[in-house]
Amino acid sequence: MADSPESDLVVSSHKGPYAVEFRDDPFAELSALAGMGAHFIIDARVAELYERQLGSVLASPSVYRINATEENKSIEAMPALVRHLVAKGLRRGQTLVAVGGGITQDATCFLAATMLRGVDWVFAPTTLLAMADSCVGSKSSINGGGAKNVLGTFTPPKRIILSVAFLKTLEDKDVRSGVGEMLKVHAIEGPASFDKIAADYPRLFTDSAVMTSYLRRSLEIKKPIVEADEFDTGPRLVMNYGHSFGHALEAATEFAVPHGIAVTIGMDLANFTAGKLSLGDMSHYLRMRPTLAANWRGYERVPIPLDGFLAALSKDKKNSAKALGLILPGPDGRVRKVEVASDEKFRAVCAEHLSKGRSEILV
Repeated sequence: MADSPESDLVVSSHKGPYAVEFRDDPFAELSALAGMGAHFIIDARVAELYERQLGSVLASPSVYRINATEENKSIEAMPALVRHLVAKGLRRGQTLVAVGGGITQDATCFLAATMLRGVDWVFAPTTLLAMADSCVGSKSSINGGGAKNVLGTFTPPKRIILSVAFLKTLEDKDVRSGVGEMLKVHAIEGPASFDKIAADYPRLFTDSAVMTSYLRRSLEIKKPIVEADEFDTGPRLVMNYGHSFGHALEAATEFAVPHGIAVTIGMDLANFTAGKLSLGDMSHYLRMRPTLAANWRGYERVPIPLDGFLAALSKDKKNSAKALGLILPGPDGRVRKVEVASDEKFRAVCAEHLSKGRSEILV
């Protein structure tokens, strides 16, 4: 991708526009920020993998290396980061820079929103998951009180420095985790969009041009949705397709399944649930399942305790006092929010899918 403004994707927000800057060389941009006195919060693994390229960044006065674990994306972990930034003299007018995936992003965004009543932040995503989805949209979410993503803000970055150069060091499961979010976004656009990326699914892993094209398209699909509903009050809720189930699956398995792969399974369960409860058509479950199953391969046998899964699902932010708020496909294959009773019938549907739905087609 060319290093030119024409390749940027500009997103509108309540704090003004910000750009996703597609760059071949992200390290020059990060070095320039180091020279301007930015404070860096960087994934410890990324710092190790790119120690040479990030030399000027890692040598700058304020660098916090964070281990990218769910425990460090929590309110309980924030005091250590706050102490570091206070000790390094963070002031209004200075910038926080997140270099890493979603965990680094969420922690940095939360701090940018709350420290000194708000400071600017910049994001350089290093995982496909963050590049394809979470980098756009203003949201931060951190864990607290035993609940996933229960705390958060809407604080857009000033810039996003996006480079697929970072994908070279990702493990296959992490690439597939990002592809899970890409599949989700294309499914939200509609059956034709999903079918197109599904047809090219194998080439995503072998052809960088194909990957880059669908990565950019994923952000182009998401951009108007978040611009129309930045604060997640209505239309944007469809972006949670696969996530209610996926987050519950993560919690029930103590995060043994990577996020985007959990979302992939969550989409399949959403499609299955819609068909079984006569809220959608089973044809969409059958149409999408081969690609979704290819993306969760290797996680077919991870045990998912039903009671733990349902308990986690009951804590989802989209729920009302009386029903679960789920994003499910309708008869036309387009997703929308539906309220579903958490009753024995729903429990039986989940039990059927979780017990054998990852290894065989259920109808």
